[in-house]
Amino acid sequence: MRFDVFLYTNEGGRSHNEDAARWSVRDGNALFLVADGLGGHRGGEIASSLAADCVLSDWETAEVPENRAAWLADSILRANDALLREQEERAASMKSTIAVLAADGDRASWAHVGDSRVYLLTGGRILRLTQDHSVTYKKYLAGEITRNGVNFDEDRSSLLRAVGERERCLPESGPACGRRLAPGDALLLCTDGFWEYLYDEEMLADFLKASTAREWAERMLVRALPRFSPHHDNLTLLAVFAGGEEGEFA
Repeated sequence: MRFDVFLYTNEGGRSHNEDAARWSVRDGNALFLVADGLGGHRGGEIASSLAADCVLSDWETAEVPENRAAWLADSILRANDALLREQEERAASMKSTIAVLAADGDRASWAHVGDSRVYLLTGGRILRLTQDHSVTYKKYLAGEITRNGVNFDEDRSSLLRAVGERERCLPESGPACGRRLAPGDALLLCTDGFWEYLYDEEMLADFLKASTAREWAERMLVRALPRFSPHHDNLTLLAVFAGGEEGEFA
């Protein structure tokens, strides 16, 4: 299967960008990931880059087993160990979210920690594969706020899990809804600085009008732009269209 990929990242209204994004292909297998650093004073930038690079290095050098979801979760735990060691060396608290998806031909698996997200768009629907590890998402699951209320709830930045936590780096993982990717499907990985300005239904509407990953991303960005606050967060999105042709990944 062939993939059309478009990456966009921006510091937003901040002085520097603490998000990180990576994607890679190895022997016909693709890996996509985004990470959102926490900590300020560029510590978040170090944390997100280190976590992303650790998982990417694992993917490019290790033997990846059949159970991709479990392997991705283990890789995040190895990245957590590396970040804890970095914290000790720098005597600094640096943390990050991470969301990662691996695609092998027409199969896909995901893993995540924090509130960066993975979406699957298929059959005219948008499916949120990940559930935010945040106080706000707990409120949504408890029925205290609506699904769309998550986007502007006052507790949305209060995370319950993160990479760089000794006890609270607890990855969740799974297959892409237990189904195979098909031509015409799409994937979206993004940090909270992007998704908080758009509802899922809007992402789907823009996808249905787009013919490429870049066009889809640009439509969403144009929609979100008027909603950005003056000091809005870093934002990163990785848009992926699944195609039907064999060969190299685009």
